[in-house]
Amino acid sequence: MSEQEAKAEIEAFRKKIGTLREEIARIIVGHREVVDGVLTCMLAGSHALLEGVPGLGKTMLVRTLAESVGLNFTRIQFTPDLMPADIIGTTVIEEGAGGKHIFEFRKGPVFANIVLADEINRATPKTQSALLEAMQEHRVTVGRQTYVIEEPYFVLATQNPLEMEGTYPLPEAQLDRFFFKLMVPFPSREDLHTIIERTTTDYAAKVEPVVSAEDILGMQKLVRTVPVARHVQDYAVRLLQATHPDGPDAPEKVRRFARVGASPRGAQAVLLAAKIRALFEGRFAASVDDVKASAAPALRHRMLLNFEGEAEGVKTDDCIREILEELPEAKT
Repeated sequence: MSEQEAKAEIEAFRKKIGTLREEIARIIVGHREVVDGVLTCMLAGSHALLEGVPGLGKTMLVRTLAESVGLNFTRIQFTPDLMPADIIGTTVIEEGAGGKHIFEFRKGPVFANIVLADEINRATPKTQSALLEAMQEHRVTVGRQTYVIEEPYFVLATQNPLEMEGTYPLPEAQLDRFFFKLMVPFPSREDLHTIIERTTTDYAAKVEPVVSAEDILGMQKLVRTVPVARHVQDYAVRLLQATHPDGPDAPEKVRRFARVGASPRGAQAVLLAAKIRALFEGRFAASVDDVKASAAPALRHRMLLNFEGEAEGVKTDDCIREILEELPEAKT
C-alpha cells in the first residue's frame, strides 16, 4: 500500500468511526473511553466484557451499538437457571412428509452478529462455558454437526462486581477469550445532569445504522495491515512477561501478589489494540505509547492474584501500573 493510499484508507476509517461515535452519543452520555474500548473489540474481531454496578447504562450501550451498525442483535439474560441449550440451541423432533419424524436443530440466540450476554456472571459456570466455542471459533458444534456463525461476530458481555450477591466468577479460560475487560465508571456531575434531562423529559433520540457489516469487515482487514516496529512488538512481549511473578522484568508488586500472569492472548490483544488506537489518531504505525494505553484493559482480566494479594485488596490494575512505570521502553 502506497503512502497516498494509506492516508486515504485512514481518513475513511476515521470518518466512519467519528460518525459511529456521534450516533452512539445520541443515546449514551459520556463514557468515551468505554465506547472506544467496545469499538476496539469490534474492530479486532473479538469480544468485550463490561463490568460495573447496575444502572450505569452497560446494556443500553451494547444495544445502541448494535442499532448503529445495523447488524443482527440478540440479548441473553443470564440467570442461575439458564441452561446451555437456551444459549446455543437444541435439537427437536419434527414431523416431515409422509408422517416421518426428523431431527431438526433450532439455533439459539448465540447465532447473531452481536450477542449481548447480560449479567453473564449470574449464570452457573456450566452455562457460561457454553459460549466458549462460539467466542473462540465463531462456530457451534452440536452432536456431530458444526454450525458456522455469520461474520462479523462478537459477544459483548456485562457483569456485576463479584462482591455482589448471587454472582459466579467467570472461568479463567472464558475470561481469556475476552479481548478487553472495561470498567464502567460512575457518571460525572455534568453527565448526570444530561442523563436526567434526557430521561425525565420528552427527549426521544432514534439511532440509525451508519456503518454496514461490509464496512466493519473492511475496517477489521485494515487493522491487520498496520505495521508494528520490532522494538514496539518487543515492548509488548516484555510487558506480557512482566505480568508473571517469575518474569525477568516483573516488579516487586507482581512478584509478591500475582499468582499467574497473562497468557499469549494478552500480547496479541495489546498489539491489535495498539494498531487500532493508532488508526483512531490518524497514524499508520503503532507506537509504544499505544501499547501502554492498551495494557490495562487487555491484561487486567488475564492476571490472577494470589491469596495475599486478594487479602491485601490489591487490584491487577495496580500491578499493571507498576509494570508500565518500571519497564524500560527499549532493552539492549
